[in-house]
Amino acid sequence: MSELQIYLIIVGLVVILLVLGFNWWQDRRVRRRMQAHLPVIDQDPLLSDAAAPYAARVEPGLGGSDFGLSGAAGKQSIEQPHLDAQADQEESDPTSEVVIEITFQGPMTGEDLLQLVHPLRSAGRKAVRIFAQDTDGQLSNRILPETSYVSVQLAVLLANRSGALSAIEWSQIWNRAHSLADQLECSIEGPDQQSVLEQASRLDDICAGLDTQVGLTLLLGTTRPVQDVTAAARNMGFVPIDGRLAWLGDHGMVCFSLSRADAESFDAGMAGVDRLSLLLDVPCSPPDTRAFGRMVEIGFELAQRIGAELVDDQGRPLQTGADAAIDERLQILYTQLEAAGLAAASPRARRVFA
Repeated sequence: MSELQIYLIIVGLVVILLVLGFNWWQDRRVRRRMQAHLPVIDQDPLLSDAAAPYAARVEPGLGGSDFGLSGAAGKQSIEQPHLDAQADQEESDPTSEVVIEITFQGPMTGEDLLQLVHPLRSAGRKAVRIFAQDTDGQLSNRILPETSYVSVQLAVLLANRSGALSAIEWSQIWNRAHSLADQLECSIEGPDQQSVLEQASRLDDICAGLDTQVGLTLLLGTTRPVQDVTAAARNMGFVPIDGRLAWLGDHGMVCFSLSRADAESFDAGMAGVDRLSLLLDVPCSPPDTRAFGRMVEIGFELAQRIGAELVDDQGRPLQTGADAAIDERLQILYTQLEAAGLAAASPRARRVFA
């Protein structure tokens, strides 16, 4: 074998090794991207039961001496910090949410994207809305499998009835988002943690002063089959929603709800019931000049049908004129909510008072 042939063989081997090395590098890169399709651990170790408890604001109760009107709003003046009310569009709400944006290196199909973002839909007890931008620049919270997308926005809720967004909750969603960005080798942008926590605290303070619920109780006197109670309520017009029964207005929105006093779902077996609760969740219900009075009327009718006594949530009979007095106070609360940019039953109000 001549020296030239030997050199040619060596050169050929080198070329083959280079091709194999390039293929290995490409395969490794693809495998790293495919790791993003593997399940992501939903529970952050810092959010285990051993972690510090949430610094939750006090949930609105049903008691008090004002015929069931609870929450600080009944005692406050109408002046409230004003918030931007433009929150109902199909985009993130800068007043109640902070955004983490992940920009891809190239277009990604909605089918692949849906699998990747599924573990990112919550941060502890805070909801995360996901918006995707397609190749035409359109932003939507509906990800279509056949559409290609170039980026996603994670809109993290700043506060709800569990309290303000905590450092643990923010770290959880930020770490998950950052892990996804690393796996896809793309860029990520988000606000500073301290500014996020300060904004969350301010929003929570405002909401805590406006969070009010009004309750009534139906005493059946004896244990009755659940199906008898629900049948009577549904015949009156109540509709089942998430294990409870809701009274809808002409607008199709929930005005108030009926539930078991033991907090069990009406769908939970066939056990009997001896006490029911009517609840008007003021920030989440549409404004009405007779919001409470209407609930009282429906409550009395239901009480007659099932042989129950309608009382306030302290077990006292309703006083004459109590409904009118409470409705007058609720009008002040509706005004306060509107002035604060948290109009009753608006999408923003339903997010932060969830």
